[in-house]
Amino acid sequence: MNVNAAQILVVDDEPDIRRLVQEILEDEGYQICTAENAGQARDLKNSQNPDLILLDIWMPDTDGITLLKEWVNEDPDMCPVVMMSGHGSVESAVEATRLGAYDFLEKPLSLAKLLLIVERALESGRLAAELGGVKQSLVTEFEPVGKSAVIVRTKEQIKRLAQHDARILLVGDAGVGKELYARYLHNNSNRRDRPFIDVAVGSLAPENSAVEFYGKEEHGKIYPGLLERAHGGTLYLSGIAEMDKESQSRLLSALESSAFMRVGGIESVRVDVRVIAATRIPLEDEVKTGDFRQDLYYLLNEVTMEIPPLREHSEDVPALLSFYVDHLVVQEKLPFRKFSMAAQNFLRNYTWPGNVRELKNLVRRLMILGVGDDIELEEAKSALGAIAEPSANGVSAPEFYNLPLKEAREHFEKAYLEYHFEKTGGSVAKLAAIIGMERTHLYRKLHALNIKL
Repeated sequence: MNVNAAQILVVDDEPDIRRLVQEILEDEGYQICTAENAGQARDLKNSQNPDLILLDIWMPDTDGITLLKEWVNEDPDMCPVVMMSGHGSVESAVEATRLGAYDFLEKPLSLAKLLLIVERALESGRLAAELGGVKQSLVTEFEPVGKSAVIVRTKEQIKRLAQHDARILLVGDAGVGKELYARYLHNNSNRRDRPFIDVAVGSLAPENSAVEFYGKEEHGKIYPGLLERAHGGTLYLSGIAEMDKESQSRLLSALESSAFMRVGGIESVRVDVRVIAATRIPLEDEVKTGDFRQDLYYLLNEVTMEIPPLREHSEDVPALLSFYVDHLVVQEKLPFRKFSMAAQNFLRNYTWPGNVRELKNLVRRLMILGVGDDIELEEAKSALGAIAEPSANGVSAPEFYNLPLKEAREHFEKAYLEYHFEKTGGSVAKLAAIIGMERTHLYRKLHALNIKL
């Protein structure tokens, strides 16, 4: 696709903003169509099939976030959407990125930032269109790495469980890869061609969980929730112990009857969903303290599957190191580096309190912040204790120094947060206290950087 011929839809109720953005982008060679409200935006999206949509948060008929949800539910693979917001609605724009927006622009608009984000969003859309089929096949074929007896046995058990629809409770320390095993089970089941919906339970605000799980009906429109989107497939609930009491009661009712009412709805919705829950906190203890419903515990716990910590299959460490190097080279375009034999032997004997997540994050830090083709023993040791510093001699610098500021900051923030997340054992509350960030903002930051809870 010739980016200069790209079609961009600009949606904003302010005529001056529409005119300004249209003039700027047309000067760059883009084809522009504009809409002043959600109704016009829907019509133009369907008739013009744009390559990118710039969407305002506040509009007179339907707000931008609601419109984004509607479009994503209709077509999860739609073109990139960049939200535009005034100062008072930045948090709403950040929430929109969690729902699927590519990025957001704060008003008053910066010309340089507008052009940069438009260029990147169009490139992202082009790559997604080209690689969509390849990406799906990679996800389908992805499986836990390792040939140790404990991993081979665990994978065999997972594949046997996949042939039945029993609800599974995955138990394991933070970072062992419970989501990966849930996906592996889904991909080996007869539901493999249906949705796999991943829900970080602890990130859902109690006041919003009903709409998130069960959807809503408003002004004659239906907005499906997580359960409805997972129909025919698998709903994965990570951190189930963090679910509040009211949400536990609603979930119990929905799972017992395989039906629920949307918020604001008048008719019952029936679904066929396989539920896999996961926890690092023993649910039996939560039941004893009254923090988790006993009846929901028994409902979710038809079969318990323990995921082993990395220290119990340390012979898989070299294979995991190699896998994540290759994975990060392909997925994040990081420069290839290889671990020396001495570094591999040292890491095999490390206790890995953060498990596979800690190993992956260690590899990412070393690839982002390190220099040279080889990762030697001392560099690996240093990276386990602290984030590596750039070279002091001024000759060499970390690879991310060559990136634009926004991307460099994202690389550093991700490495920084993952490092401290490991040290806290996966506790968001402790992480928030250590880094001095309010928990609500921290959840948004973790989601924006795609850091799994």
